[in-house]
Amino acid sequence: MANIVVILILLAIIGGATFYIRKAKKSGVKCIGCPSAKTCSSCKGAAYSDSNGSCCSCGCHK
Repeated sequence: MANIVVILILLAIIGGATFYIRKAKKSGVKCIGCPSAKTCSSCKGAAYSDSNGSCCSCGCHK
């Protein structure tokens, strides 16, 4: 019985993450998980826009 509970919790976590990623991609977010991805003007046109190769100067793509 405990194994079933653990499996259901893992499925809920994986399902939630999948839903979050799909929703973010549909809304056009370039850096998923970046706190400034929707508000940064440099993320609107290109996924990697500054000189060090990161999106929105957050450093998430170094």
